[in-house]
Amino acid sequence: MSVKTVPAKGAGKSIGSFLAGNSVPIMFILICAVCIPVSGFSFTYLLNEIMSRLGRNAFLILSLLIPIMAGMGLNFGMTLGAMAGEIALIFVSDWQIWGIPGMVLAMIISVPFSVLLGLFCGKILNMAKGREMITSYIISFFINGVYQLIVLYMMGPIIPISHSSIKLPRGYGIRNTVSLLNMRQSLDNAVSFRIAGVKIPVITLLIIVCMCLLIIWFRRTKLGQDMRAVGQDMQVAKDAGIDVERTRIISIVISTVLAGLGMIIYLQNMGNLSTYSSHSQVGMFCIAALLVGGASVDKASIGNVFLGVILFHTMFIVAPNAGTKITGDSMIGEYFRVFVSYGVITVALVMYETKKRRAKAGNGRQLQLEQEAIK
Repeated sequence: MSVKTVPAKGAGKSIGSFLAGNSVPIMFILICAVCIPVSGFSFTYLLNEIMSRLGRNAFLILSLLIPIMAGMGLNFGMTLGAMAGEIALIFVSDWQIWGIPGMVLAMIISVPFSVLLGLFCGKILNMAKGREMITSYIISFFINGVYQLIVLYMMGPIIPISHSSIKLPRGYGIRNTVSLLNMRQSLDNAVSFRIAGVKIPVITLLIIVCMCLLIIWFRRTKLGQDMRAVGQDMQVAKDAGIDVERTRIISIVISTVLAGLGMIIYLQNMGNLSTYSSHSQVGMFCIAALLVGGASVDKASIGNVFLGVILFHTMFIVAPNAGTKITGDSMIGEYFRVFVSYGVITVALVMYETKKRRAKAGNGRQLQLEQEAIK
């Protein structure tokens, strides 16, 4: 008796769905695989740079996970928290409090500013349900204007700033660059060691690990479960007795506070504060890194954060040098990485919208078939 073999359609379909669902990370893995050998950087140099950027950026990107869990999409409003962190660092620089004590003080000062900005952003987003991402993006532009007004005209005559090194020569307003040299990598160097020439910033990584554990724990709390319920279906959550608008505001406040703390960690690693531009691209690059890691508008995990940091920043490191080697023009690499950072957000948003429309059409067809079967 012969046995008929059935083609493994399920296996082929699962491979296809895996490739479709992870197309962005796969694309970046291929880009990095091509650019790394062409760039000519040593393996030790690359690992050092990636480790430094992991410690610098991971906390900021983790701040994006809570609003996604609450169904509010990618929080471009995290820039508000970044601005709160910068204002706190300006005050600490004026008071000349450096090192880890200066960082801790800046974090404490940033929290009330972040909470106020988060409350404002959350209330506005509640009025724009379904359009949270574009609304948060525009809010960040508006608050950036307020921030520029404060640091350019109000700091000095209205808000006391005494140290001449950070004031403009005219006597008010903050200089374009505030030096954080006395704070530079104070957290990264507090406890560190080297493995095969690669610096491991122990305290920074421990803070990031603690943040990951806090997010895992938070998801299991009553508030975390409420946010997940709101993210799945606001109407069902409301019928279950959850205060939907309050829950959404809390998610934005938490994200904004974490972004403020993350910005302080980011700037202490850099060692300087570009007063008028440090925050301008931080939201865009953090969101791009998260999407590169395989996240989507409605689903993101801690694993997406770390994979995204590694892939996105590896491309950032090697692209300029690879562009120079291939074309003879270093600007090609610069254009390429900026183009990719914006392009990956566009592609991810288009894919998400396409997937959502297909799912909606599929549900409509299923409902139509059920109605025809009843008739």
